[in-house]
Amino acid sequence: MLTSFPVCVIVGSLLGFLTGMGVGGGSLLILWLTLMLGVDQRTARGINLLFFLPASAISCAFRLRQGKLSLRQCLPAIAAGCAAAVIGSLAAAAIDTALLRKPFGILLLLTGLRELFYRPQRRR
Repeated sequence: MLTSFPVCVIVGSLLGFLTGMGVGGGSLLILWLTLMLGVDQRTARGINLLFFLPASAISCAFRLRQGKLSLRQCLPAIAAGCAAAVIGSLAAAAIDTALLRKPFGILLLLTGLRELFYRPQRRR
């Protein structure tokens, strides 16, 4: 049932919505693929990258149209992010998947805890 087309469309739509809000739908997609569908970690990471590209491009286009994103300010981050993605992809391909599972799980746990307990500081 979990692998049926309607369920995958619903989950993909929900995760795309979360990605558009900046919540991190890609991390949740990896969890869905590995824990619920039994996809191996390496394949799940590849699917996540393919999922993220159009979702982030659409989100960026909307933020640009709303005037909430300055391309000039983002260019250094884009360049650094692309360089880090290349390095990270090469490192992930060279490292055994079993070694990546625990750090990824810890990262997700810490991110979830931060989201639960983070309180923004009030401006004075």
